[in-house]
Amino acid sequence: MPFQVLDFHKDIRNLLTTPEIRARFLQIDVGQTSKSHTHDLGHEIFLILQGQAEFTIEGHAEVLGPGQLCVALTDEAHEVRNVGDEPVIMYLSVTPHIQPTHTMWNEDGTKEPPRFVLNTSYDVEPDRTTPTDDILDQQLAAAEAWLAAVEANTRRQREQIAAYKAARAAGDLEASLAARDAMWETLYPAYRRAFALADVWNSFTSRTVDTEYTGP
Repeated sequence: MPFQVLDFHKDIRNLLTTPEIRARFLQIDVGQTSKSHTHDLGHEIFLILQGQAEFTIEGHAEVLGPGQLCVALTDEAHEVRNVGDEPVIMYLSVTPHIQPTHTMWNEDGTKEPPRFVLNTSYDVEPDRTTPTDDILDQQLAAAEAWLAAVEANTRRQREQIAAYKAARAAGDLEASLAARDAMWETLYPAYRRAFALADVWNSFTSRTVDTEYTGP
C-alpha cells in the first residue's frame, strides 16, 4: 500500500493528528514569537529544518539551527522566537495529543482556564453530523470500556507479578518470562482503550466550541 511522502518546503501543516501523537511542520516568520505555555500531558520535540530559532524552556534560552533538536517535557514552560533573517521551519511532535493541548499561565503563576479548540486547529475536519448526545454516549461507552480493560489488567498484573516473583525465586527463567508476556497481554489493550477514550474526548471538546454546528 503506498504511503504519503511530505516535504517541509510546501507541507506546512499538521501531518498526523491522533490521540497518540500530533506531528507537523511549522513556519515561524522573522521576528515572530510564540506565547509561553506548557502541556499537561505531552512532551514536545522540536527539530529545526531551516532558519535560526531561539527556544526558552523553563527560563533557559538556546539558539538552534538546521539539524538541531530540543525537547520540552510535560509541564515545562516553553516558547520559541525567530532570531534569524529568514522564516524558521521546524518539525514538531507532541505526544499524546489530548485536549486541552496547551496550558497558559497567569502572571501570578496560576493556570488560566483550559482552552479547548476546534479540531480544524489541528487540520482535522470536525464532525458536524453526529448529534451531541450521541457523542456523549460514545464518550461514556469509551470510558466504561477503558475501565473494564483497566480492571482486567489490574487482575492480571496482580496474578502475574506474583507468578513472576515465584518463578524468579525458583530460578525458572522460562516461567518468569511467560509471566511477563502475560502481563503485556492485558496491559496494551488498556492503553488502546485509553487512546480510544481520548479520541472521542477530542471530538466532544471540539464540538463544545464549534459555532458552526447547528444540530442537536
